[in-house]
Amino acid sequence: MENSKTNNKEKGDKGEELAAAYLEKNGYTIIERNWKFSRFELDLIAENATHLVFVEVKTRYSNVYGEPWEAVNKTKRNKICMSGDAYIRQKLSEKEPRFDIVSILQMNGGTQILHLEGAFWPMA
Repeated sequence: MENSKTNNKEKGDKGEELAAAYLEKNGYTIIERNWKFSRFELDLIAENATHLVFVEVKTRYSNVYGEPWEAVNKTKRNKICMSGDAYIRQKLSEKEPRFDIVSILQMNGGTQILHLEGAFWPMA
């Protein structure tokens, strides 16, 4: 079991590195990595000229069970939104918040990165 946890952590860390590099290449500045709120964690917090972006990174080595981004379910989205709200209150950001997913699929020797801007919004 421990080996599985270690492999998932390594996969997640590698995916976050790829996502951060991708975002920086596309004009974003990474301002936080693995920011913690209560028991929750935001993978990446980035900004561009107009937005403060909370980024959930999902990495998979196969799409047999669906695309990586499909794993960001309602419960996970709610946790990300609560954490994003806490971050905004703590840091007093004036930029418009946005919730993105960076979906990374690594298989057959290649890497596919899909950046879903505004992938979800907080529920009122």
